[in-house]
Amino acid sequence: MAVDYTVIVVYLAGMLAMGWWGMRRAKSKSEFLVAGRRLGPAMYSGTMAAIVLGGASTIGGVGLGYQYGLSGAWMVFTIGLGLLALSVFFSARIARLKVYTVSEMLDLRYGGRAGVISGVVMWAYTLMLAVTSTIAYATIFDVLFDVNRTVAIVLGGAIVVAYSTLGGMWSITLTDMVQFVVKTIGVLLLLLPIAVVKAGGFAEMKAQLPTSYFDPLGVGGETIFTYVLIYTFGMLIGQDIWQRVFTARSDRTARWGGTVAGTYCLAYAVAGAVIGTAARVLYPKLGSPDDAFATIVKDELPVGVRGLVLAAALAAVMSTSSGALIACATVANNDIWSRLRGLTKRTGEHEERDEVAGNRAFILVMGLAVIGTAIALNDVVQALTVAYNLLVGGLLVPILGGLLWKRGTARGALASVAVGGLAVIGLMAGYGILANEPVYYGLLASLVAYVAVSLATRPTDEAVLAAWRERLAGRPSELSSETVPAHQ
Repeated sequence: MAVDYTVIVVYLAGMLAMGWWGMRRAKSKSEFLVAGRRLGPAMYSGTMAAIVLGGASTIGGVGLGYQYGLSGAWMVFTIGLGLLALSVFFSARIARLKVYTVSEMLDLRYGGRAGVISGVVMWAYTLMLAVTSTIAYATIFDVLFDVNRTVAIVLGGAIVVAYSTLGGMWSITLTDMVQFVVKTIGVLLLLLPIAVVKAGGFAEMKAQLPTSYFDPLGVGGETIFTYVLIYTFGMLIGQDIWQRVFTARSDRTARWGGTVAGTYCLAYAVAGAVIGTAARVLYPKLGSPDDAFATIVKDELPVGVRGLVLAAALAAVMSTSSGALIACATVANNDIWSRLRGLTKRTGEHEERDEVAGNRAFILVMGLAVIGTAIALNDVVQALTVAYNLLVGGLLVPILGGLLWKRGTARGALASVAVGGLAVIGLMAGYGILANEPVYYGLLASLVAYVAVSLATRPTDEAVLAAWRERLAGRPSELSSETVPAHQ
């Protein structure tokens, strides 16, 4: 295992070095939060794929393959579909807005009244996403170093908090590119073919397993529908995803780079399910499906390769964790703290430089909160379900409504967020956190409230809509005068 340990330690040291290098690039608010809006297609595609394919997509995706066979790909597949939909239909308009958060977009569209309440909902989502990603360190470090859960969470979380605090989005972008390469080599090019060969090839896998393992719909239609509702739509509106869209140097980069990343996610989904199916042949009686990834890596891979594949799993977790962390800190600072203090937007260069320190402090504070919450929390699935239910039930309708329906109003948006969010919370208390009904009925309640209140109130002021259309068209306004030099 000495070689494997060396691979992991070198990888972790490289992440910290990237954070230090990124600190030298992040000299303004724009550079710290959205990498100066300068990423070209290659970096944009790699970092976007890295953030959406986290520990749940890697360890959880293999686990679903172990439990259901090829249809276990659907969870990660719907994430890829959501990224494709975002990239093709919305990313160009989102990139042209030149904002920092989803709540800022809502303020622009509805006239400055939706920010704080939507910010609180988005903050809760990004916090729980960061927490669940951080908890995943326990699984990986247990395999690597046989350390207890708390030490594993502190070790992994501290590294992510360190490089994210140092360089913000620049550090996260650089580390995500490394993580994307490591995941591609470790999971797609090494673990996938080795797992299939060890299981005797596809013919032997079909002979050993029930036919349901090779049914593309074997996981069940209702489950697939729920995945689409939560993950596909969740990809359209999450701050962690939008903040990556804001890094694109042009709307064309956002559209085509995101399309490449979404396509990559579809391939990654199938690979995880195949690896899990192979693990079922090799280890038919594992205690938990989520043990499949660690077991096949530890028992079937040669020295060195094992270290690289475990580094790939670590990369998957770190990319999602760091992306969720900076999103959480950005929302907490820009959408909640600054608004509660009554601060006005500042766009001068000197003021933006001063804001870097504030954003860096928020990442550190939120990072410590994430580590503490991860140590205290036991049920990862329930925490992630709560996060996505709140996100989709509370924010999907006002965000997509603002992009697609001119008649939507600020009061309609506020009613939608409040009714949808409260409905989801109440229904989870009644039906249970893991039930499908809360997000179904919560989303319906949010839609009804949005349409009814919007039609019952005065239309959005034409001056607000005119300014909104200017921003959507990519024409600079007094709210955003950033120049965007090209950077690959």
